[in-house]
Amino acid sequence: QVQLIESGGGSVETGGSLRLSCLVSGDGDASSDRCVAWFRQAPESEREDREDVAGLYTGGGAIYYGDSAKGRFTISQDNAKSTVYLQMTNLNPGDTAVYYCAANIRCSPFDLGPAIVRRQFTYWGQGTQVSVSS
Repeated sequence: QVQLIESGGGSVETGGSLRLSCLVSGDGDASSDRCVAWFRQAPESEREDREDVAGLYTGGGAIYYGDSAKGRFTISQDNAKSTVYLQMTNLNPGDTAVYYCAANIRCSPFDLGPAIVRRQFTYWGQGTQVSVSS
């Protein structure tokens, strides 16, 4: 049973930073064969309106950033820990949302972009709240 566990959310002031973590477990030794992405859902918005934030292929060679993340957020990984991180800097109230980690197993780097655009991920975490005050 594949599980995604997010952590690292919290409340910060404008200009602050947070690092989110997504632990992927239950898929055996497939740590280098995953597409993992972060999405966010703003308050009072619907699931189908989740915004793509960033994504990567854990085998290397593919990284994606959404418009809201470019220049401020960095996605990275630690395959030994089966964890993908989202380092967020210079946060503003517009970044307030529940952040979700999503993953596909036995993915290829060419699958990352289409999966993000189409929101086609098999596994989703429960989300972690990020709140930014002005």
